[in-house]
Order: sequence, then structure tokens, then C-alpha cells
Amino acid sequence: MGRPPRFSEPALLVLISLLDGPRHGYAIADDIERLTGDRPGPGSLYGAVSRLVGTGLIAEGDADGRRRPYRLTPRGISLVRAEVATMSAVSHEAQRRLRAAPQAGPA
Repeated sequence: MGRPPRFSEPALLVLISLLDGPRHGYAIADDIERLTGDRPGPGSLYGAVSRLVGTGLIAEGDADGRRRPYRLTPRGISLVRAEVATMSAVSHEAQRRLRAAPQAGPA
């Protein structure tokens, strides 16, 4: 299998939110807001959820009234693990470069 597909920011945040277990859309939005300080709009959130369901990275649970919980699939967990490892490596390199960068003077 080749490199995992790239994720948009909303999709990756949905996947990260679901690492704690199944959640419905409103709870996912609340968790993303806690993580980032920004609440995703319904179009961004449910567009990402729809794409993730369509690719088999998350699955829908049985609806409880109007709320439908979503959960990560094993494939989704594997792809999140790979994406987070890539992000960690990039962050580590960025920090190394920042330490080596000359200090900015007055503009």
C-alpha cells in the first residue's frame, strides 16, 4: 500500500476527535472547538463527515433521535496514526529550523 491519502484540516480534526470514541456531529464540533479554539461550520463538518464515511474511514452508528453517532473504523485508526506520525516529524523539523534561524530584528 502506498502513502496514505492527504486529509483536509476538518477531516483530520474529525478523525482526531473520534479517537476518544463514538460521537455525534454536535459533540464532534464541540471537541474540535476545544482542540483548536475554532468551531467548524456545519458545512465543513458534515462535508468532512460525509467524505470520511464514503471512504470507509468512519462509520455511522444507529441514530438516537436526530443524533447519529460516528466511530472510527480500523482503517481510519491506521490512517490517523500514519498522518499524526508525519505531522510529528514535520513539527520536529520545523522546531529544529526555528532554533537555527537568525532572530528577526526590527522591521
